[in-house]
Amino acid sequence: MSDSNTTDFRNPSTFILLGIPGLEAAHVWISIPFCAMYAIAVLGNFTILFIVKREPSLHGPMFYFLCMLSVTDLVMSTSTVPKMLSIFWFNSREISFNACLTQMYFIHCFSGMESGNFVAMALDRYVAICHPLRHSIILTNSVVAKIGLAVVLRSGIITLPLPFLARRWPYCRTNIIPHFCCGHIAVVTLACADISISSYYGLFDLLSVIGMDVAFIAVSYTLILRAIFRLPTKDARLKTFGTCISHLCAISALYIPDFFSSLTYRFGHNVPRHFLVLFASVYLLVPPVLHPIIYGVRTKQIRGRLLQLFFS
Repeated sequence: MSDSNTTDFRNPSTFILLGIPGLEAAHVWISIPFCAMYAIAVLGNFTILFIVKREPSLHGPMFYFLCMLSVTDLVMSTSTVPKMLSIFWFNSREISFNACLTQMYFIHCFSGMESGNFVAMALDRYVAICHPLRHSIILTNSVVAKIGLAVVLRSGIITLPLPFLARRWPYCRTNIIPHFCCGHIAVVTLACADISISSYYGLFDLLSVIGMDVAFIAVSYTLILRAIFRLPTKDARLKTFGTCISHLCAISALYIPDFFSSLTYRFGHNVPRHFLVLFASVYLLVPPVLHPIIYGVRTKQIRGRLLQLFFS
């Protein structure tokens, strides 16, 4: 195996994932919270899907978008965490070249879909608050389906060049990835070639997806806040703003770690490697855990159905 790490090759048959560099001795202990978080994410998101499917009164735009978010969280966490745990528990570090590129695509594609879901949910909040009498007319099932398809196609198409660009580079120095997953930057930085195209396209992907989505959400909430402040009483304003709290918390749980993880990986050359990897794990693991908790606690309809499910 040591020969494969240093011999010249254009495309290695396998990559070696180190897990969390510098913290190998603590891998087993680190795996305990990671495994618990993954279990909570899977259970929580499947619970939301089950409750929405079972309860006809929840068959509306807000809950359809929430189901899309749950599916996205399940796929994104499942594309990384099982392999991470196999590294921590069984020292299973090898991943084939094609599997690595596939994992790269899934990570970035579903990250973009998650961001797109929040745009769709911001649109739902805008229509519900600014045009409440026309909500059911504007956001019909057909429109919701088209929005969902647009979210999937946009992310799928924009992300597609990332693995194809990564495939074309020669990896003649090493096939060791100092990470627990095949993130785009983590892989292409191993290439012994000018990877400016990959780097610039990765930045374009980040700005065109996350940047545009954040701008759209900001505009939506500017209009929402303007409508809220026009309400006649303080109680009405607080009650209406309360319907947005879950969405704002979920947005923060996704964008803040994503923003800092992307910036530190590109520009934080003096940041310790294990800190970068741990921060990336926060971005990949925390949102899928928090989203069902946030919506389960803050959304009265889901909370009520959940209590009925357990205590009826």
